[in-house]
Amino acid sequence: MAKAFNLDDAHRSRPPKEPAKVAILRAASELLAERGLRQMTIEEVAARAGVGKSTIYRRWPSKGSLALEAFLESFLSTQPAVNTGTLEGDLHKALSAWVATVDGTATGRALASLIAEVQLDPELGFAWRENFLEVVRAQHRQIVVHAISRGEIPRDSDANLVIDMLFGPAYHRLMHGHLALSSEFVAGDVAMVVAGAKAGAAVPPKPSRLD
Repeated sequence: MAKAFNLDDAHRSRPPKEPAKVAILRAASELLAERGLRQMTIEEVAARAGVGKSTIYRRWPSKGSLALEAFLESFLSTQPAVNTGTLEGDLHKALSAWVATVDGTATGRALASLIAEVQLDPELGFAWRENFLEVVRAQHRQIVVHAISRGEIPRDSDANLVIDMLFGPAYHRLMHGHLALSSEFVAGDVAMVVAGAKAGAAVPPKPSRLD
């Protein structure tokens, strides 16, 4: 017996049009900031975007994948590549852009919510590291590469360590909210990282040899 034609099945066979995608990502971004990922629901996103749930599930298999793409859309566009000509200038510009994006903003609340959620969801954690962390860190590692090429810091400097030392305190303040992400904080953080990097503190120690 032939299966009866179902209008919803026909709709599911077509990908959502771009205006629908824009509306869905905007709704997801707003709800992520308002309620956090755990409390956000696909039903709420669909209602706010003015689409059916099937339209969302055709493109995003889970709430987490939708929230991650919505966040990336808004965050990555605010973090431009920098090349001021000095390590200090590059680090200051990069950290200042990050602070401006997350300090007291909907994007900052969404970032904190996602960081908390990826600790509990291994699949989302993998997507987070691949699509967010690695993308952002690859861009920031170029700052260290440029500093090495200019001879500002030793050529064996660990770029990952330099970036961790710059952004680690900033993420700490964002997640705990115990101290301000102020311009004074940015300047002090940058100064400490630059001083350490120039002194060779980011060069991995050579393994000791037993005689």
